[in-house]
Parts: sequence; C-alpha cells; structure tokens
Amino acid sequence: MSKDEINAFLGAGTVYQGKLAFQGAVRIDGTFSGEVNSDGTLIVGKDAVIDGTLNVGELLLSGRFTGDVQARQRVVIHRAGQLEGVINAPVLVMEDGAVLQGQVNMQNLSAGAE
Repeated sequence: MSKDEINAFLGAGTVYQGKLAFQGAVRIDGTFSGEVNSDGTLIVGKDAVIDGTLNVGELLLSGRFTGDVQARQRVVIHRAGQLEGVINAPVLVMEDGAVLQGQVNMQNLSAGAE
C-alpha cells in the first residue's frame, strides 16, 4: 500500500460519532463528531463537518472543523476549508479563501526536548 493511498472513506451523507483510530490515510466527507487519533493523514472533504479533537500526523482540510487539532507534521487548510478552534502544529499552510478563527501554536511536536 502506498503512503498516499486512502485506507478508509467515510462518505457524504453519513453521520459518525465516537473515536476513530487508523494508520495511513482516511478521508471523511460526511459528518463526524468525536476524537481522531493517528500518526497518519486525515483528509476532510469539502462537504464534511467535523466537531471534536484531532491528534494526527497531518490534516488536509477542505470542509468545516470545530475543535482542537494537534498535528505532528502539518495542517493544510484549502480554499474551501473552515477551521474554528486551536491548532498545534509545526507547519500551517492556508490557501486564499481559507477561514481560520481561533489560535495557532506552531511548535515541532515530534522533536524531543532540547
């Protein structure tokens, strides 16, 4: 399985609530409320609505997210993306048109203490 291959897909029109843990990459296009834990990549499609806590390697956001994000690699908010909450990540990328309402803490979460 390649690094960029999506392991699971939670489709549009579906509603999920609870805890999600995965390896690799997962794409959500539906509605999810809860907690996500992974060292992998979470892809949030443009029609997705997520409310909760994310602790991931990488977040690629095109939909709406409300809550706290902890990303070890980076957070990318695409032009259709809307994020309301707190971001903790070493890298933040925002395209023109992306919306961010909240707080950003840029620190390398994967590095050891110096």
